[in-house]
Amino acid sequence: MKIKLHLLCIPFVFLMIFSGQIAYYSIILFSLLWHEAGHLLAAMLCGVKVKSCVITPYGGEIEFENPTVVSATSLLWIALGGPIATILGIGLAFFMPELLASKLIHVQLVLLAINVLPIIPLDGGRIFLASLYLFYPRVRIFEYYYWISFLIASILLMITLNYLPQAIFLAILCLFIWLQALKEWNYRKYRLAFEKYVMNRLT
Repeated sequence: MKIKLHLLCIPFVFLMIFSGQIAYYSIILFSLLWHEAGHLLAAMLCGVKVKSCVITPYGGEIEFENPTVVSATSLLWIALGGPIATILGIGLAFFMPELLASKLIHVQLVLLAINVLPIIPLDGGRIFLASLYLFYPRVRIFEYYYWISFLIASILLMITLNYLPQAIFLAILCLFIWLQALKEWNYRKYRLAFEKYVMNRLT
């Protein structure tokens, strides 16, 4: 399995260096890796082979070796793995020195709050998609969902841009989410064809 760092993580590194917050960035990077470890552990427990893992500003993106054979239940548990790991990380932080614990808890809470948003490409979106596979497998619903995800990501980006330069970190994060949502929207026809294939296989 290959583990990579996404290119958009580089601006975060430079911003932290120039602002003198290298220690704080280290906490963020650790939190991202911890979060992603939850996804990877869940994949391993579900017996799903992972091809690669890309660390992004909000968590990570996992590519399976053979996604067509991954069940909806496994997809759901793998998506839940990251948020569960983050919640455990918050609990463990209470046993650490107060100065470190406060910063770690803050970063983990922000990471959790962002990731549970029910839009693609976030964990909340992956959880919602897996739930659709299980409880409402309709191709048209998936198309609507991709459209709503892109719309919400666009609104979030516009809101954060209004608070520049104070919200520079959040703006970069929302820009990344917007770009990912745009990519999902542009490739929705291919995604929908894949979803249709998966749903036929599940039924």
